[in-house]
Amino acid sequence: MGSERVEDIAGLPRKRMGAGVLFVDELDRVLLVEPTYKDYWELPGGVVEADESPLAAAVREIDEELGLKVRLGKLLVVDWVPPGLYPSDGLMLVYDGGVLSADRTAGIALQAEELRSWAWCDETEAANRLPAVLARRVAAARRARSESALNYLEDGVGVM
Repeated sequence: MGSERVEDIAGLPRKRMGAGVLFVDELDRVLLVEPTYKDYWELPGGVVEADESPLAAAVREIDEELGLKVRLGKLLVVDWVPPGLYPSDGLMLVYDGGVLSADRTAGIALQAEELRSWAWCDETEAANRLPAVLARRVAAARRARSESALNYLEDGVGVM
């Protein structure tokens, strides 16, 4: 590959990426986590690191944050997030973590540096704990899971 092409590629825009996981319990409540470094709750997951796939990032984050080894299901949501809190736009992906049994839930071991607590939340509780954009994303992930679909969102709003 010629150096001119490498320079062209190096100058292309880069996007932030995050990968989260939707876990539910037998009562169809969603597992939310309370980070120590944020003033709001969110789905478990985190930043996709350089040269890491979003799926690998989600699996890694669940292991690091919750101490759970998981095999994730299908992709439920792709959410494009415009610049705002962060100076660049990004893509947030949500994977299906399936149903966590009481036995699996008992094995949760929080990474104390990053997570203060976790909770099972019904739709109302989730909407109260999450910022609006995350509440929309979680609701879309729940719908996608129940409909066996993939939802594309922009800032938490379905556009397709």
